[in-house]
Amino acid sequence: MEHEAPRDTPPDTPEPRTDLDGRYSEETATATPWSDAVAWLERAELFWLTTVRPDGRPHVTPLLAVWQDNALHFCTGPAERKAKNLATNPHVVLTTGQNTLREGFDLVVEGKAVWERDEARLRRLAAAYEAKYGPDWHFDVRDGAFQHDGDRAVVFRVAPTAAFGFGKGVYSQTRWLF
Repeated sequence: MEHEAPRDTPPDTPEPRTDLDGRYSEETATATPWSDAVAWLERAELFWLTTVRPDGRPHVTPLLAVWQDNALHFCTGPAERKAKNLATNPHVVLTTGQNTLREGFDLVVEGKAVWERDEARLRRLAAAYEAKYGPDWHFDVRDGAFQHDGDRAVVFRVAPTAAFGFGKGVYSQTRWLF
């Protein structure tokens, strides 16, 4: 069963600078509007998070995320590798898309992961998780974090600083700068 969270992008949000990279795009390609990329981010079920370990090596892991207030949000246990990495280096990359060559759209979002502690915002995010992923992903909010079955999960917000979209079918590469 597919669950979709309500779209939460304020109408007065400025559009990022959008460029089509002709080096990696077919002649008939056009730049993808940011609003289309946001729709993909809202629908995507699985994301891959890349963080950097304290020794500089990359760490990649799949996770769930929701788009709200012009940012992606994800949660993790405070003792997990990704949380430990973020304590020393908040720069991340989140990717999502389809493992197909000739159809679909892939997205790469770069930004800084900021620990979200505001309980009103966390309650809205908890509702968005459940709306998107179903009742198995119900979180209570307590002490600035998500709570589920006795476990605590901290929530991070990643507002894009740059994003890249890769169209397939008609190959295109769009870059958005914020």
